[in-house]
Amino acid sequence: MSAEKQVFTLKQVAASIQKTVAERYNRLYWVQAEMHKLNYTNKGHCYPELVQKEDGKIVAEMRGTIWKAQFDKISKSFVEVVKEPLRDGLSLLFQVRISFHPLYGMGLEVVDIDPTYALGELHKEREETLKRLTREGFLNANQQLDFPLLPQRIALISVDSSKGLSDFYSVVLKNSWNYKFFFMLFPAQLNGDLAINSIQQQLRRIEKVKHHFDAVAIIRGGGGEIGMSCYNNYELSKAIATFPLPVLTGIGHSTNITVTEMVAFRNAITPTELADFLLQAFHEFAVPVQEAGRRLRSESRKILQRAEVAWSNEWRVFRNSTIQQLAKTRQGLHAFTKNLLTQTRFRFQQQSGILQRSNESLQKGVRLQKNRELQVLEQMQLRLRKNSLQQLTFQGVQVDDVKHYVHQQVPKFMQQKAQDLAQLEKHIHLMDPMQVLKRGYSMSLLGGKTISSENPVKAGDIIETLTFEQRITSEVIETSPQEKNE
Repeated sequence: MSAEKQVFTLKQVAASIQKTVAERYNRLYWVQAEMHKLNYTNKGHCYPELVQKEDGKIVAEMRGTIWKAQFDKISKSFVEVVKEPLRDGLSLLFQVRISFHPLYGMGLEVVDIDPTYALGELHKEREETLKRLTREGFLNANQQLDFPLLPQRIALISVDSSKGLSDFYSVVLKNSWNYKFFFMLFPAQLNGDLAINSIQQQLRRIEKVKHHFDAVAIIRGGGGEIGMSCYNNYELSKAIATFPLPVLTGIGHSTNITVTEMVAFRNAITPTELADFLLQAFHEFAVPVQEAGRRLRSESRKILQRAEVAWSNEWRVFRNSTIQQLAKTRQGLHAFTKNLLTQTRFRFQQQSGILQRSNESLQKGVRLQKNRELQVLEQMQLRLRKNSLQQLTFQGVQVDDVKHYVHQQVPKFMQQKAQDLAQLEKHIHLMDPMQVLKRGYSMSLLGGKTISSENPVKAGDIIETLTFEQRITSEVIETSPQEKNE
């Protein structure tokens, strides 16, 4: 069976395209084109035909829209700069918003026209910068970056004494919604040729700590066209176009727009307008959040109410079911208890008979085992008595043998030891000093001690000489070393 076809109305298709275009092209673009016809209406609105030609042929064409209020502002600015009104056939640079209308189709809403694009030699550098950035693909590079949801941390490139910076602070820091911002000033020269290197140098400093910031804002007060020419410089414009953070400009002028502003993520005519843009970013976040909070509270209350009703119903059903179940359980439990008591009595009587028989059998077994153990004990007692008598007899024989050996060996041992003592006494008697002196020897003493290397004699000492029969006292006249035979 074939799948059913899904059919859409033309209005649904147009609405889907409109939503897709709005989500995909949600920012402003700078478009270079020829204004083929201005198509000014009596109400002040314009519907220009924008075309692109190659070799004299139209290769692209789109419908444009300039609302009266915007056209008055654009026309006045153009006349002041170019010194002539807008007219058909001019090649211009349009700032547009891409849109789709269910009735009128795809179109470009013209928000601004750069009047300086039509100038000649005065803006040659600007045109060359634009062509080079476009050729290299850098013109919209910064605008391709994702803008933070809440741009709170802003690196400011300005002069601390700038009135434009003061106006910016006055709007942002004193906002009635109490939105909080963090600003860090990177001072730079903002006018003349010195501004080119000064601003680039500060951009390089910011890039090194880019993770601390959400965006960069270049802010100055108003100035003459000569002072603004630095903002058409290629190097400065490229540095801003390729910067890794969104760059916002509010350099305080309304007569023309510079390349620097064109390549920036967002440009504002004045610092005050740039401050309003940052506050609007907070609004765009805060308003949906507040609406989501309101809806969340409302839906939560509805869910809680539905849950309360459902819970009440469930509780009522649960309570009734519980009461019925308890009644059934109570009846079953009563029957089970009655049956359990009957079975218990029967089993108790049955087990009582078994237990009585087991008790009688156990008593009989205990008596039989006791008799067996008594017989074993009597046998062990007889064997122990017999073994003890045998062991005592054996030990008595060994004692008699030892006693006989001692009676034989002790007299011999004593006789031998007496002979050894007599011989030792004889040797000791021979070693008696008096026996030595008796054989004709003498012994000299100094201070009651024998003369030796530890107790030497010197001239003038009094010594005693002992013989077997006499004690002789002498004075030493002279001493000399004893010659020793080798």
